[in-house]
Amino acid sequence: MTALAVLLAALGACGYALGARLQHGAVHDAMAGGGLGLRSQGRLVRNRFWLIGLCALGTGALLHAGALGLAPLSVVQPVGVLALPLTVLLNLRARGYRAGDLQPSVLLGVLAATGGVAVFVLLAVGSATPTPVNGQQQLVATELVAAAVLLIAGAAALTRAKVRCVLFAAGCAVAYGYVSLMTRAVTQQLGTTELLVNPLPLLGIAVAMVLGAWLLQHAYASGPPDLVVACLTVIDPLVAVGLGIGLLGEADQVNGWIAAGEALCAVVACAGVFALARYHPDKTDESLPADVTADSADPAGSRSTTSPDGSSS
Repeated sequence: MTALAVLLAALGACGYALGARLQHGAVHDAMAGGGLGLRSQGRLVRNRFWLIGLCALGTGALLHAGALGLAPLSVVQPVGVLALPLTVLLNLRARGYRAGDLQPSVLLGVLAATGGVAVFVLLAVGSATPTPVNGQQQLVATELVAAAVLLIAGAAALTRAKVRCVLFAAGCAVAYGYVSLMTRAVTQQLGTTELLVNPLPLLGIAVAMVLGAWLLQHAYASGPPDLVVACLTVIDPLVAVGLGIGLLGEADQVNGWIAAGEALCAVVACAGVFALARYHPDKTDESLPADVTADSADPAGSRSTTSPDGSSS
């Protein structure tokens, strides 16, 4: 069952990557050089690329939910990091560039984020144990995540540029990590009357998905899609795994060496995201062909200028 869960999660990551690529271009097309206001958000829901991206994200979410019903949260959730290298490759393809055009610092950030979480999964597979999610744990998780999302979103509103992008994406990632926990609770309660007695899991999923989607669009509006996906694919699993370990006791059987290795992998993955945020360029490379623009290369019609690794200005 664990192997099937990892496969479903990997396929879900493909849906996340495609959805991120399409929605990022659609957001910048709707902004038309301005901000992401109510009028721009209204144009988004009529943009076919944004809608296709939404379907891709929804498909990825369904596959991920199926994986969560088959294996422990701390095993399934980190597999989503595969969306990061896939998003980078999709960006390069959309811009007409090759993988060799990536700057070494950006490539190192991608490898650190992806590799750190991948090794974390390998360590967690043999030690994590599936546990039920009771009502008290659901309530505590809701309170913690609500406070964290409000704090991060408030900080994002006061910042600019890449810091703003990272914070909005981080807020979305925290919300989505909570969704994974609640999704596991729902899959465990299917076929019982517990969902009728305690509607918190379904209500929490609905609110977190809407709030996370709103934060995600603002992250797309503030920075490149691969930076957004990097934040999501690292912070989301760390939040979910943290809830799984801290609230559900999924790591009670883990020995000290394994726990230390998992902690080191988490640090490496976070360092990769920070490197990607710091060294991801914001300006177009002057040496690139002038005829390669967002209007000619971006399937969603983004009007922003781009650099070889997919950043926009």
